[in-house]
Amino acid sequence: MPQVDRHKNRNVYIEFIANEDFVNLPYKERLTITFITSGSMNLQLNDRSIKIAAPSILCLSTNDQIQVLEKCNVASQSFCFHPDFFNTAHFSESNDYLSTNLKIKRGLSLFKKDNINTGVYAAIEKVYPKLYEWFFIMGTEVYAQSDSLWVCRVKKYLIQIFGLLEELNHHSGKLPVNLALEYIHINYSDKITLEDLTRYVHLNRVSLNKMFQDSCGSTVMGYLLSYRLKVAESLLTHTDMSLNEIARATGFEYDTYFIKQFTAKIGMTPTKFRIASREFGNCH
Repeated sequence: MPQVDRHKNRNVYIEFIANEDFVNLPYKERLTITFITSGSMNLQLNDRSIKIAAPSILCLSTNDQIQVLEKCNVASQSFCFHPDFFNTAHFSESNDYLSTNLKIKRGLSLFKKDNINTGVYAAIEKVYPKLYEWFFIMGTEVYAQSDSLWVCRVKKYLIQIFGLLEELNHHSGKLPVNLALEYIHINYSDKITLEDLTRYVHLNRVSLNKMFQDSCGSTVMGYLLSYRLKVAESLLTHTDMSLNEIARATGFEYDTYFIKQFTAKIGMTPTKFRIASREFGNCH
């Protein structure tokens, strides 16, 4: 059943299941992200045998077929949503969803299954606290609906969760550059210094920047700024969060500094970008 937004006259086609029992998965007309926080299980997923050990994330599309063969002390929560919730910036007060050509690519690869990707992503020890925090707050927002912007905050956490999982899936390994990328993708919403990164990868700043320049085409702090702005672009396009909220969510201490950096790098102010992206349906 969709959520009835008590602040606005609309239905919001999302659900949060605090105790997932795997009986009804996948949910009809929904994409589902399930966070397994303890235990283990054996599944038959699309005729493929899969073993999942907590902590892990399971991403299911509407056409996936899943059968639980064995469960052992499993605790898990699910967030499921209509695809339009992720792809559409606005709601119509009378017709629920306002059709637009806005499409967000962030995170969609997580739901695609092939010979390599199973839709199961291990929540490594370093990333588990951040995923747990974001997932918990997202569920709380669904139940509490604390103010009129609760839907925007749910979208924010969903975008951040998907971005984190996608980046970690693309950049795995123990090379110093991959370790630095891992640290950035996990902690970009917090304050990060160059010293934090050099300590994390056990390199001096000159060596780290040289490796980063060769691999990513920028210094490590330049990449951090670009990644923060990349997340900010999605939040500007797909939520009505204030500039101050977006600045804080992406690791900028002050919205004035965020506006200055965004304008310098993107070529327009965040407000103008928000208007343009919604008008022309830019993808992020």
